[in-house]
Amino acid sequence: MNIGIYIYENAEVLDFSGPFEVFSTASRLAESSDAFDVFFIAEQKAPVFARGGFSVNPHYVLNHHPEIELLIVVGGVHSGELQKTHVINWLASMTEDVKIIASVCTGAFILAEAGLLAGRKVTTHWEDIDELRKNYPELTVIDGERWIDEGNLITSGGISAGIDMSLHLVSRFLGPELAEKTARQMEYDWIRK
Repeated sequence: MNIGIYIYENAEVLDFSGPFEVFSTASRLAESSDAFDVFFIAEQKAPVFARGGFSVNPHYVLNHHPEIELLIVVGGVHSGELQKTHVINWLASMTEDVKIIASVCTGAFILAEAGLLAGRKVTTHWEDIDELRKNYPELTVIDGERWIDEGNLITSGGISAGIDMSLHLVSRFLGPELAEKTARQMEYDWIRK
């Protein structure tokens, strides 16, 4: 399964590194060592400076990447992303090819701007719940949930909640035993619903 994680300037580090670690660890522990191919996608093939100046090299760029089955959009200082028409259009177009779209933290704002969350139950970082409700009244924004699974759309709360969501997805794709093994390998206390 190809998993693309969209990153951008001032993205929250654990929002993308947490899911990356979950899926790469699960792949190492799975019967098939190529269960998940995880990669970063950005606007340009140049270092992206996440929060705190953390430098990340994307593997691919918009409109030039392998087929994606799971696309994760991360949070962080996201307001600039909402103004990028080409990013929003790319995300909107991905619904035709991607099986599941997920967000971590304020990545939900970016998905909402692309029109992908309308009429759905969603969540985000606790600090941004009211703003998401106000800016996107067509959403059913749920407070106090680590993640919400709506089938082909999954949103999670902030930062470490993305790890819990990713473990949930490992469980959904390859079974709870692998998800539990992955959490144990990471020495992470998986918070299930």
